[in-house]
Amino acid sequence: MRKETVRWGVLATGGIASSFTADLLAMRETDSAEVVAVASRTPATAKAFAERFGIPRAYGSWAELAADEDVDVVYVAGPHSAHRAAAGLCLEAGRAVLCEKAFTLNSREAEELVAAARHHDRFLMEAMWMYCNPVVRRLAELVRDGAIGEVRTVQADFGLAGPFAPEHRLRDRALGGGALLDLGVYPVSFAHLLLGEPDRVQADALLSPEGVDLNTGMLLGWDAGATALLSCSLTADTPITAAVTGTKGRIELGRGFFYPDRFVLHRNGAEPEEFTAGVDSRHSLRYEAAEVMRCLRAGEKESPLVPLAGSLAVMRTLDAVRDRVGVRYPADEA
Repeated sequence: MRKETVRWGVLATGGIASSFTADLLAMRETDSAEVVAVASRTPATAKAFAERFGIPRAYGSWAELAADEDVDVVYVAGPHSAHRAAAGLCLEAGRAVLCEKAFTLNSREAEELVAAARHHDRFLMEAMWMYCNPVVRRLAELVRDGAIGEVRTVQADFGLAGPFAPEHRLRDRALGGGALLDLGVYPVSFAHLLLGEPDRVQADALLSPEGVDLNTGMLLGWDAGATALLSCSLTADTPITAAVTGTKGRIELGRGFFYPDRFVLHRNGAEPEEFTAGVDSRHSLRYEAAEVMRCLRAGEKESPLVPLAGSLAVMRTLDAVRDRVGVRYPADEA
């Protein structure tokens, strides 16, 4: 039986929007996904994107997309600074929303989005594709089932060599620039997946002249005795790996840990075990799209894989890190 078609709108036309749209188009036959509209700040940009992907309608404003009754769910792919306004507009117009990470600029904005989704009784999910990846789901399941005993340490990093010019969006305070929200959200979210919200947050960072973090180290602590050592950088090409160690073993993820196709389990006193799940890591965005469509067809208002409480907790940790290193955005003063 053919699945009920889910009609997508895409808000913004940057690189991640292109990748997500391409994955959606590849899901037309298998998952009954349809991309029916795209919006940008200018009609010309929206039209060019629509022509590139064969999308029937192109809008030069967010409001027009939000008002389109043929759109079931909007994928919000703009910069962090636009998430609160764009996702809120779509929720208020009655659209379901998948919003890119970092979810918002700060936890206050995240709480406002969640409140809007609940007030309008609409689906909302952060686009934390890592949580929807079958390999990561299997890893989390093994950890929950005690395969490595009690978790004691989590390590993860994500760094790019750069350099990024001062005018680049990653160095723009108004756009939520810096390594933390763009890259550090992955290590932080990985630690949250395995341990929940930390009880203590320590951090240090190298700041740019513009006041955003260029190189950040984080030490998170839990009352149960676990710690997480995490880092993100816009100045160094780090390994981009992750590991979780427990009292009975450890699990290691290779480069590109947030879209893996395998991991290795080391149980104390046993030979290493490699786990795979037939994952196409080049097109991992389709797993989060599939989860959104599953939720919509089931009438669910949030995903059990990417719960809103978890997204709020991650934003609180990111706020705490920024507080420790002295990064503030204009939106923090609102």
